[in-house]
Amino acid sequence: MNYEITRACKNEKVEFKNPSTDLYKALGYDGMQKLLYDFYDKIYDSDIAHFFPQDPDEFEEVKKKNTKFFIQICGGPSIYDEEMKQKDLNEYMIEIHKNFSIYEKSRDEWLGTFREVLQGLEIDEEIKNDFWQYLDKFSKLTVNRYLKESAYV
Repeated sequence: MNYEITRACKNEKVEFKNPSTDLYKALGYDGMQKLLYDFYDKIYDSDIAHFFPQDPDEFEEVKKKNTKFFIQICGGPSIYDEEMKQKDLNEYMIEIHKNFSIYEKSRDEWLGTFREVLQGLEIDEEIKNDFWQYLDKFSKLTVNRYLKESAYV
């Protein structure tokens, strides 16, 4: 699987479904945590590291919190609920991202980093593909800045 990154378009109606619970079943809590920690360690050294706290202790807290989100969205225990304040899990995440100026290029970097860790994961390709489809579609909802086209092109 090549894990294609589809384009995010302004005002696009994005339809997505949560990933199946197969990823959590295949990896378990510890495996999911390792996957997400590997991902966030790569993010810390990426072109979008500036979206995250640069203090190592603060970054560690963000990594833990975001890992809880992914564990829960993949069917693991409801460990993120205390953060959400009675909101839908996905809606809560979209709301959090409104505080950042996220361009499609930033989304591409985020997804590209996730693609790297998924490609190294030795589980069934269908499980990885299902999770990728969620990441690709859901991440479109976090993009909130679009480059204007030039009048000269």
